[in-house]
Amino acid sequence: MKRWQNLLLLLAVVLLSALPLWLVQKPAANADHPVQIFAGADNQARDLIGAINPDFKPWFQPLMEPASSEIASLLFALQAALGAGFIGYYLGVSVTREKLRRQSEEASGAAQRC
Repeated sequence: MKRWQNLLLLLAVVLLSALPLWLVQKPAANADHPVQIFAGADNQARDLIGAINPDFKPWFQPLMEPASSEIASLLFALQAALGAGFIGYYLGVSVTREKLRRQSEEASGAAQRC
């Protein structure tokens, strides 16, 4: 029974990951902007700010500009993976510390009773 539940959950995760990529429709071509399906919101925000206030000057420039949007996506994914790994490691260490603390308290309590 548990094996089937795990397989169904795995299938659900795969479908939730793959179906949006497969079903997404390509936007209509525009003379102003090239067609990008998975473009970030940064450029859209910059364009909207420019439309609202044409005299807007950014406060600072980026230290490093990625060569392409694919490299920017890769760096963002790498940042997310490192953050998730750090959080997972921290949670694992915290749970293990708590477990070891409880075991040492139980062992010291049992030694005092004897």
